[in-house]
Amino acid sequence: MEVAVLDINGKETGRKVTLSDSVFGIEPNNHAIYLDVKRYLANQRQGTHKSKERAEIAGSTRKIKKQKGTGTARAGSIKSPVFVGGGRIFGPRPKDYTQKLNKNVKRLARKSALSLKAKEQSVIVLEDFNFDAPKTKNFTNVLKALGLADKKSLFVLGDTNNNVYLSSRNLKSSKVVTSSELSTYGIVNANNIVLLEGSLEGIESNLSK
Repeated sequence: MEVAVLDINGKETGRKVTLSDSVFGIEPNNHAIYLDVKRYLANQRQGTHKSKERAEIAGSTRKIKKQKGTGTARAGSIKSPVFVGGGRIFGPRPKDYTQKLNKNVKRLARKSALSLKAKEQSVIVLEDFNFDAPKTKNFTNVLKALGLADKKSLFVLGDTNNNVYLSSRNLKSSKVVTSSELSTYGIVNANNIVLLEGSLEGIESNLSK
């Protein structure tokens, strides 16, 4: 699959690159995508939810009223869950939500997601670029030139580039990652994938195994 290489002004450079069919042209496996996205979202959960049960509530342990003769239900502790300020019955406890997935399934999921984006013609190849200093306006100008100002976009760099990353950090609709940080959720969540030329070799070497 051949794709024209654009510059940061959104114009064709006159060069084309060939995207590997083994990464960008496979038959997408929707179930693999589902499993990897579910794993990613589950792993974002902190699992620190906690409420106090009756044994953890601070309060007196004396019997609050006599057993018989009050005309109401018997009660032994002010910390009982039936009273305001008492413990909670079966409340949430800390839990590890981490899920694991076979590395071959994760690789298949990423290839499937990239193939879906390629089939939708939502993959843009951009020549490598850099900024002299971190500046959000510079990154916004690139988005406007590519027609992505009002869309969710994922920029994939070959190597870490602090100036480009810091320039994009204030923009909610855009995310910048390196080829080794590429995730199925990030691909699926974006409307368009912008691959810098330097990232192609890394993506194809990581996913062609």
